[in-house]
Amino acid sequence: MTHIPGYAHDLLTSCPKAGTGGHNWLFRTARVLHRFMPQERIALELRDKVQTCGRIVTEREIKDAVINSLKFAGRTQKASRRLSFNYKGQKTESKWPARDSELVKELSASGFGLNDLHDLSHLKHKSKRTATDSVIEILFPDNPWICVGSSSRRFDTRRRQEWSGMLSDLQFIVPNPMSKKYGLTLNKKPSTHCLDNTGDRSYLVIEFDEGTQNEHAAIIYALAQIAPLCLVVLSGGKSLHGWFDVKNSSTKLQLEFMRHAVSLGADPATWTRCQFVRMPDGMRDNGKRQSVIYFNPENVQ
Repeated sequence: MTHIPGYAHDLLTSCPKAGTGGHNWLFRTARVLHRFMPQERIALELRDKVQTCGRIVTEREIKDAVINSLKFAGRTQKASRRLSFNYKGQKTESKWPARDSELVKELSASGFGLNDLHDLSHLKHKSKRTATDSVIEILFPDNPWICVGSSSRRFDTRRRQEWSGMLSDLQFIVPNPMSKKYGLTLNKKPSTHCLDNTGDRSYLVIEFDEGTQNEHAAIIYALAQIAPLCLVVLSGGKSLHGWFDVKNSSTKLQLEFMRHAVSLGADPATWTRCQFVRMPDGMRDNGKRQSVIYFNPENVQ
């Protein structure tokens, strides 16, 4: 490593664990390191230090930290938006495993499908009234802050009880309770939807971009043999979203579970704690209801 003073070294080697300010640490550390090394080296050093933080930090997040912090570092150099994570021949490992097509094929051929998942549900919902409020109350007890939205641009964070009667008309929710109403984005702007105001991980939501609903059901059922499956939501489109309770699991186990799900075709985007997912029995923007296919309150820890 390029020689840097003690205070900068201490900052660089003090990457916080997931959920304790890692996003802001990236920006703050990059701002300091601009005085001592080029941008690509900063990106590589940050990439190296976040490997054990307990979550996947994307290259985009690191690049944004390096680029956006430059103007606050007292340097006149031009920000490069073509940062590379290779430095003098070094290479970084892939963040997520490749899709295991053979295992996916094996699970899909198990015969388990959407109807089987529905038959196992503890919620036999036939009423014209939506199940949204009752499901969310069980998933988020004790009236925590929750962030919901009618779109990815129109959202707010309020106490759960303040949303009573409104949730079924919305399509998005953060599957983890929020720690406060407002947080700061990487650009230091207040927002009701960002990592800074998202609390500890409660649920991992597994969704898929490829395959049929029956295939999704078979994979979700296989994952339910590893972690408690609480909820399955039909997106209002083609995919199923499975909610798994991971409150009592370490960050390491959560990451191992997510990596296994990705190897079965899951979208890794939902690893981000503040990522929006489909509201249970909410209303998609195309007018379709995001139906609850499976619900088991007993698996909510």
